[in-house]
This record gives sequence, C-alpha cells and structure tokens, in this order.
Amino acid sequence: MDHHNRESASNGASDAADLVLRLKPSVDATLERLAAKRFREDPIGGRKYSRATSIISSAYKRHGTLLEEAIVSRLSECPRLQVWREPSFKLSTQSLQICREVENTETLLKLDLPYGECEREIPLDMVVFDKEKRTLNSYNIKRGNGSYDAGKRRSIMTELFRTHLLLTSYGNALGFDVETSSALVIFYYGLKSVPDDLCIAGDELDDHFGFPVYQAVESVNDYFKNQLHALIEEE
Repeated sequence: MDHHNRESASNGASDAADLVLRLKPSVDATLERLAAKRFREDPIGGRKYSRATSIISSAYKRHGTLLEEAIVSRLSECPRLQVWREPSFKLSTQSLQICREVENTETLLKLDLPYGECEREIPLDMVVFDKEKRTLNSYNIKRGNGSYDAGKRRSIMTELFRTHLLLTSYGNALGFDVETSSALVIFYYGLKSVPDDLCIAGDELDDHFGFPVYQAVESVNDYFKNQLHALIEEE
C-alpha cells in the first residue's frame, strides 16, 4: 500500500471512530430502551426466544432512526454541504393536483411550483444544499431491507413527486441560490422500492455526495449490532 492509500485508510478509520464516538450516546440510549422493553412470553418460543424476538423486532424499527442520525451527522462534516432536517415540509394542494393530472414522470420532474401553501405537512429526513454545485436535494432515509406493497410504493412516489415540485422554491425561500433540486430516497441496504433515478443505496453514498460516508456509517452499524447481540445473549 503506497503512502497516499495508507493516509486515506488512516483518515477513513479516524472519521469512522469519531462518528461512533459522537453517536454512542444515541446508540446506548436505544439499547437501554430495548433492554427495558416488556415482552409477552410465547408458549412455543419460551422466555429466551420470546425475549430475543421482541428485542430484535424493535431493534429493526429503531435502527432506521440511528441510520438517519449517522448519515446526517457524517455529511454535516463536509464543508461543501449544508445539511439539515426539515420536520414540517409543506405539501401544497396544487402539488397534489399536478401529480394527479400529469402522468408522464419525465414531464413532472421538469416542473416547479411555489412553496408555502399547505394541504399537509411531511418530515424530510435530510435536506442537503451543495454550495459548489448549487443543488438542493431532499432525502427520505429507509433501511431498505424489505419490500413494500403496491399501495405503500404509490404513497412514497407521490410524496417524492410532490416534494420535488416544491423543493426549488423552498430552497430559494430559505435564501439559497438553487440551480437544480431533487427529492430522493436512500434505501440503505439496497432493496429499492422506487425507480433507480429516484433513489440510492448505502454503498452508493460516497459517489453520490463526493464525500466518504459509507465506512463511517457502517462503523456505527457495527457498534450497534455488536452491542445488540450482547444484549440478546444476556439472561
């Protein structure tokens, strides 16, 4: 391994360790809640396996929140990017009407609508403005290790399109000079429930953002997994 590669590997390991250290309180708090969770003993599973099933099923649900926190925290270290969460993104009545009237996806993705009027609100797990490229993207972060039924897929797609229609105006209202915008989904473990041009997998994060993300997030996942397994083995 040459000097440059050794230095890159060293920096990557350091970045990963720093991220684990920052997220350790969140991971540990999640594990404490899992340890305190009450469960009903199943006649077939018995106490041991009923407890393990209860813990692991809850862990799957809570892991999505940890993934979101890890990705947001890691990307916030990139000086080129401005990263935040939007808890109350306003979806307008007009955006719903447009999605119902325009069937061609390519046409829909070329349209922009004014942001402000509210038919309902949704949270955006992550919003990223690239200061150099002047791009503003929103991201719905999912584990992506299971499939959705047709109804849920339609719901995800509709929210994506409605968000896309309003995203440029939203960014401009915040004072950003937005040239292009996109609403995307991160399916971290790669089972994608929407077309490829509307989503990315976890191992595509580095290329997508032009910044090392995946290794650091995986280090947080490893810490959570190891502690979770130790918890399950406890009696």
